[in-house]
Amino acid sequence: MSLLILGLIIATAVLMLLSPRAGLVATLTLGLGMLLLWQQRTPVSILLWLPWLGLLAWSLKPLRMLLITLPMLQVVKRLLPPISPTERDALEAGTTWWERDLFSGHPDWKKLLDIPKPRLSMEEQAFLEGPTEKLCEMLDDWDITHERHDLPPAVWQYLRENGFFGLVIPREFGGLGFSAQGHSAIVSKIGSRSISAAITVMVPNSLGPAELLLHYGTEEQRQHYLPRLARGEDIPCFALTSPEAGSDAGAIPDTGVVCRGTFEGQEVLGIRLTWDKRYITLAPVATVLGLAFQLRDPDHLLGSADDLGITLALIPASHPGVEIGRRHSPAAQAFMNGPTRGRDVFIPIQWIIGGRAYAGRGWFMLMNALAAGRGISLPAMGTTATKLVARMTGEYARVRQQFNLPIGRFEGVEEVLASIAGHAYTLEAARRLTCVGLDLGEKPAVISGIMKYQGTERMRDAVNGAMDIHAGKGICEGPRNRLFPIYQAMPVGITVEGANILTRSLIVFGQGAMRCHPYLLQEIRAVGLENRQHAEEEFDKLFTAHVRHVTANGLRAFVHGLSFSVFARAPHTPTAHWYRQLTRLSAAFACTSDAALGLLGGELKRREKLSGRFADALSELYLASAVLKRWEDEGRPAADLPLVDYSLARSTHAIEDHLHGILRNFPSPVAGWFLRGLLFPLGRRQQAPSDKLGHQAASLLLAPSATFDRLSAGLFISRNRSEHSGALEYAFHLVDETQGLVTRLRTAVKTGHLQEATPEAGLEAGVISPAEAQMLRDAAAAVREVIRVDDFAPEELRSTGNARARRSFAA
Repeated sequence: MSLLILGLIIATAVLMLLSPRAGLVATLTLGLGMLLLWQQRTPVSILLWLPWLGLLAWSLKPLRMLLITLPMLQVVKRLLPPISPTERDALEAGTTWWERDLFSGHPDWKKLLDIPKPRLSMEEQAFLEGPTEKLCEMLDDWDITHERHDLPPAVWQYLRENGFFGLVIPREFGGLGFSAQGHSAIVSKIGSRSISAAITVMVPNSLGPAELLLHYGTEEQRQHYLPRLARGEDIPCFALTSPEAGSDAGAIPDTGVVCRGTFEGQEVLGIRLTWDKRYITLAPVATVLGLAFQLRDPDHLLGSADDLGITLALIPASHPGVEIGRRHSPAAQAFMNGPTRGRDVFIPIQWIIGGRAYAGRGWFMLMNALAAGRGISLPAMGTTATKLVARMTGEYARVRQQFNLPIGRFEGVEEVLASIAGHAYTLEAARRLTCVGLDLGEKPAVISGIMKYQGTERMRDAVNGAMDIHAGKGICEGPRNRLFPIYQAMPVGITVEGANILTRSLIVFGQGAMRCHPYLLQEIRAVGLENRQHAEEEFDKLFTAHVRHVTANGLRAFVHGLSFSVFARAPHTPTAHWYRQLTRLSAAFACTSDAALGLLGGELKRREKLSGRFADALSELYLASAVLKRWEDEGRPAADLPLVDYSLARSTHAIEDHLHGILRNFPSPVAGWFLRGLLFPLGRRQQAPSDKLGHQAASLLLAPSATFDRLSAGLFISRNRSEHSGALEYAFHLVDETQGLVTRLRTAVKTGHLQEATPEAGLEAGVISPAEAQMLRDAAAAVREVIRVDDFAPEELRSTGNARARRSFAA
């Protein structure tokens, strides 16, 4: 009887936490049983009254508030760290989108699949096939980075004349008014030809004056600057980073003091500025300087506050006192980047972006702009580099032979090729999905952080793998080496717009936990309400809902873990099993997140190793869902399934690995042990991609096919055989076309009809025709050209090095 009552208590607790109304009825019903049990008056029956009384207290609001909610409210107040204004602006920047579903523990897959397919407008497609294609043909990356250390004048002019600096500026201001999808595709294509050219186009169209003016500028500022920016008459830069304040941008030391001064012969209200900025892209050639600084108003000319906060202003580069023009040399790339300084520079107050009304609101403006911009430019660059590396490395691994075998057929090389192919497929899927969200009007700050971090990290892994495969060919600089410039520029993407360590350990989960959690941010706001009664009522409502949410996720993860996820809802598709596994892992992630937040509170943001693992798990959930969406959007091509399965096997295995890493290092070992049993009752189940699956994925890089073309869609593909990329394309296709002839010759050798498998021997023996022999000679010559590396006379290297040094350090 006692065991039966105990079981009923446990069932009632679960029912009550999941459904408060049903729970109260069940609790009262259970009470009748308890009265019967009380008649026995045994020690066990008396002990069972304690959990029943706890259930009754939870079910009755007055008791719950007195015994549970109000004490918890005081605990939360003590645990919560103070949130600075800059942290508040960052937390509230942008919007939440699909990542909120993933964070909930119960993603709605229909919602994902109902998101529109990525599409380019007719104008965007025409621009890609016309001006962008022409621009790529004009670019010689070796000449740009090693000879000129700049874009040629003709390229600068072409960019201006064809609107490349106004991709996102609306047509009413003379821009092209392209979508995020179009913007990303254009930057991607240029990036596959020249990183320096892509960055030159990317920066004016992402986080900079144009974006800020569109959202916050006064009408006068927009009418003056936007047409000039769209035509390329003004080249913008934006100066945020200071020597003493990089990642901690809230600690900007650059200052502006509100005062009166003389401007154009008249005394006006303005700001006296002093700044020292570095790493500013386009600064050496900029005509308009966007500047972030701390604004002070000691004489209260704008209001009652002394310190107004971070403020943004637009300053003509020709304005007296502006120091600009010197260059950095970032990773030996040729895009314009350098410092800017100014001391006691007076500007009129109307140069604040948005005018006086936006004095002190600069951090809010930047965070909202970055919430969108971070999801376009750097992810586009990381994705296009990874796709280019996949195509080049697959082609090279096919034409380069050792021991009469393409090196791509060696299992060690094959393993790396599969990884590169998986990265390329995944990043392109996530790039497209993210841009769709941006074009729907979302500003998903968390997804943008994920894309910046994952786009550049996976690029790094792919490039490093490609360097291993290319070996000596990959390290010898010259016009014949298209891989080393990507390798050399790789740290740029890793470090800018928040270094990846910072993005992973502080931004993705730190911001994601607050913004994406269904209750956490609301609970924090409830704690901060001034009206005590309102705060208590609101907190009680949110806290009880939060407990039900945690219970549901824990139960969901446990049931799915025991049942191999067969009861998880999934779309009717050949990939349904992956949806089910992601549902299980999403529930496990959500439950683990809540447990960590409950145990650590605000301390979690300082436990960066745990936060980083949470960020990795959330990132993999997003990337995996993007892979599923891409396969559906492209019409479920069966030939692409090896890439889909490889990518999802890697992601699900990684999610499980990250969650186990969190639980092994949980602040409470007992809680970690309990959660491992609850969330993974049968242990770790997700396996890394098998060798067989890796072989299938790698093979897709070693031969021309529709899948091969889909994997590298959007790149500039040169057909000019006089340059290395065109020569590689030619050799790859010719080697594939002649594979049957090579097999025929080798078979003839094995059967004794030939002594050696050469075109000449085969022609003499009648095994192949004269035309076929010529095809084999052409293929061999094409391969020899591809595997060649550049060499230089000593004086050429000295002159190139000296010229580069002179340009880098010249004033």
